Formats: sequence, structure tokens, C-alpha cells
Amino acid sequence: MQELIYGCMGLGGSWSDEPHEAKHVDQAAAAVQAAMDAGITLFDHADIYRRGKSEAVFGEVLAATPGLRERIRLQTKCGIRLNERGLQTHYDLSREGILERVNGSLGRLRTDFVDVLLLHRPDPLADPAEVASAVGQLMAEGKVRQLGVSNMSAAQIEALQDRLETPVVANQLEMSLLKRAWLESQVLVNHPEHLEYSFPHGTLEYCARNNITLQAYGSLARGAYTGAELESPASAEAATAELVAELAVQYGTTGEAVLLGWLMKHPSGIAPVIGTANPERILACADAERVAGAMTRADWYRLWVTARGSNIP
Repeated sequence: MQELIYGCMGLGGSWSDEPHEAKHVDQAAAAVQAAMDAGITLFDHADIYRRGKSEAVFGEVLAATPGLRERIRLQTKCGIRLNERGLQTHYDLSREGILERVNGSLGRLRTDFVDVLLLHRPDPLADPAEVASAVGQLMAEGKVRQLGVSNMSAAQIEALQDRLETPVVANQLEMSLLKRAWLESQVLVNHPEHLEYSFPHGTLEYCARNNITLQAYGSLARGAYTGAELESPASAEAATAELVAELAVQYGTTGEAVLLGWLMKHPSGIAPVIGTANPERILACADAERVAGAMTRADWYRLWVTARGSNIP
């Protein structure tokens, strides 16, 4: 499904173990309202975001707003563990790990189920049969309605799907005008530069063939083209920011909508994840679908070529 998704990683305060404060709940409430005003109904979480505080403050917003849960959809992720057993990061898609982390997310979110569960990263030690068993139990218990993945290649999804009794419905990847490996890999197959990009060729095509929605995190390029301080006024980033501003005027919209519209114009049906907690920037994204439909092929290519800093082959 091509839509805007609100990414909740910026909610909940710091990444420390310190508990969240009332002001963080207020911030979350303002972001949720802005997202809904922008027409967004899908909210993206992960158990590790702000050490669980992103889910916790969202859960407080849900509890304080009767009827809100019925008007939105929730997705969360599991599979990454932080600062446990002497490791800064490790992955855990064991059966026990999945069940434990999903139950923890449900408690923090104060909900009985999530609409979509994403497996956050490929775990080299994961047994697809174990993963399928955990997912099957969660679905049978009504705690998870659909399954997706994040940061996975076509081959990894296919190997997992062989064991699952439910279809994988989403794959969340970093995709933006700044992070273009997903796009460059499509056209550089027969060029030496192809080796510079690690994105697994064929993943976009596999997802399209199997009705797997591509969710793009980092879709606003972390503000690189819409106000972030740039290192050099002569850089490709500066030239791209200037072009984004020009096209925003041309299409009667915002720079944010231009960036997201550029992604959404791609025929893969990309659903951008918006990560800002600033209500004004969230609302600035609302026009993205219209811009995607209005953007000319020439303008789409102008943005790509300017961002890459050199012509395409």
C-alpha cells in the first residue's frame, strides 16, 4: 500500500535508561495529532527505540485518547538487542526472543495487538522454522495481524517465506534521494560503479512481484535538502537543496513533499516513513502524493542527477 507512515523513533526523550517525562508524552501527542492531520494512519515503532520509551509514551497517548486505537494502525519491530550480555548490539530472532519482545511492546503500547510486526534485522543464527513457529503463535493469540521484515534482501525474504504460513507484507529499507543505493543498483548493473553499492539487486522487483510494500525509512534525508546545515555551498547536497526549493515553488508545495513525492513516483509503490517529531515538518509532508502524481519525468531525473553529483550512464 502506498501511503505515508509516521515513524515514532524520535519520541520518548533520550536514548539513555532515564525514564521519560510528562513533556515527552505531550510531544508524542502533538506529533500523533499532526500526523493524523496530514492523513497518516499507520504508526511505526520498534522495541529498541529510545530504549522502549517511544512505545511507552505512545501508549500513554493511546490510553489518554478514547477511540484513538480504532482510528489508527500500529506496527512495531523486534530482533535487535542493545547493551545486553556484554554486547553493544546483537540480533535475536529466536522463538523465545520474538515472543518476549512482542509481549513487551504490547505492554508498553497498551494495546492487545499490533497490525504489523516487522523482523528488524536478519539474524544469522535464526532458524526460519523457529521464526515461523513464534509468528504463528502470536497470530493465533491475536497479538499480531500481519508480518513484515526490515533490512532484508529478496533471497532472505524468500527463505523465510518458505516456512511461514502467512505472507510477508512489507520490507522496510533505507531509501531516499540521499541514500540511493536501491536506485543506483538498478542502472549500474553493467558498470564498474555497481561494486560501490551493496544494495542486493532484484529486491525491489521481488517485492513488487509478491505484493510486499516497500517502506522507506530516512525518507526525508535527515533534513539534508530541507534546512540542515551543509558543509559546503558548492556540494551536490547544496545544489540539490536549491533544486528542491525551486521545485517546491513550481509545484506549490513544500520541500518535504517534493522529496517524498520523488520517492512515491517510483513504480515500486514506495511508502515513505516520516521520522521527524516536529509537527510543522510532519504537516509539510501531507502533499506528497499529489506531488508524486504531478511531478514530470524530467523533474524526477533532475533531482536524481543533481543529488548524485554526476550524470547517469
